[in-house]
Amino acid sequence: MTSLEHAPPPVEQHVLDDLRARLSAYRRVAVPGGFGWARGVDGDYLGDLIAYWADGYDWRRHESRIRDLPWTLSTRSDTPVRAVHRRAPDADAVPVVLLHGWPDSILRFEKVLPLLGDLHLIVPALPGFPFAAPVARGGMSSPDMAEAVAQLVSELGYGRYVVSAGDVGCDVAEALAAAHPDRVAALHLTDVSQYRFLVNPPDDLSDAELAYVRHGHRWQAAEGGYMHEQSTRPHTLAVGLGDSPAGLAAWILEKLRAWTDCGGDVETVFTRDELLTWITAYWVSGAIGTSFTPYAESGSKPAGRIDVPAAFTVFAKDLVNAPREFAARFFDVRSWTDEPAGGHFAAWELPSRYAAGVRTAVDLARRRAG
Repeated sequence: MTSLEHAPPPVEQHVLDDLRARLSAYRRVAVPGGFGWARGVDGDYLGDLIAYWADGYDWRRHESRIRDLPWTLSTRSDTPVRAVHRRAPDADAVPVVLLHGWPDSILRFEKVLPLLGDLHLIVPALPGFPFAAPVARGGMSSPDMAEAVAQLVSELGYGRYVVSAGDVGCDVAEALAAAHPDRVAALHLTDVSQYRFLVNPPDDLSDAELAYVRHGHRWQAAEGGYMHEQSTRPHTLAVGLGDSPAGLAAWILEKLRAWTDCGGDVETVFTRDELLTWITAYWVSGAIGTSFTPYAESGSKPAGRIDVPAAFTVFAKDLVNAPREFAARFFDVRSWTDEPAGGHFAAWELPSRYAAGVRTAVDLARRRAG
């Protein structure tokens, strides 16, 4: 089969017609004025974006580009996984698995792909997220996604590989490396899961680690409401976001602005078309509710230290950056780079710096192989 046959199917026209009708009927909700982005999404900006979404944005143009990526679909797994799979010219190149997070998709890595042409690249659409193959339960926990990804990569013929990840992808990467240290040759991570300090943190923290944990709890109190809601009442939240494109846009847009190193102007990082492509991917796939599953089913973290060489690239404006000594409690940290810029979607914001981190992990894998 060709990669196009494995690609996400084209969105049915009635879905796009319905979206346009809902956008055209947008009713701006009254809130106290004068707060801008301080209490969430800015109503003026959102209104302008919705007007463009209704009358100026063309999903089909972006859909065509996305479907033209080299897609594959696992067939042996009980959990089918759709992924972008690009083989390098050299058959002996190192395979790298790139794992996205929330509220994004494989689109997080679009700008990185051209920079890593000498590596075999596997970019799974995580089950329950946009572009993913349907799975029986809709969404999956991070450990379950890790097993599905492991089966996919094995089916593609790779016995050893590097895993690079951020956000939810880091939770999947942890589970994958813990369960299959014989397959994961090295890790490249941009953050340590916040669950590491939120649930049963170590009781012998240094002063620097204590400061990090206090900062993390302050961040959770000020900014983490989304995480609490998505983990405790995801099905209630999914109704509003899955039935209202304006609600969905507000929920995702606020994070794309707040979590990027954009100085308050999200369009320095995303064009309007790019913003709407990331958002529309959730709408047309109906994935917003299923994408909450790894929050609701976070479960326990792998016990003990993960004995796989790890390279960290920590971007200055990411959400809650752990110090190296905290990361070293759980990972075999061989490389640590503090980048002076960049945020939560670093592979998109600073693709060359993200790619440099991937290459550091690839070097660790090569040295480990001997």
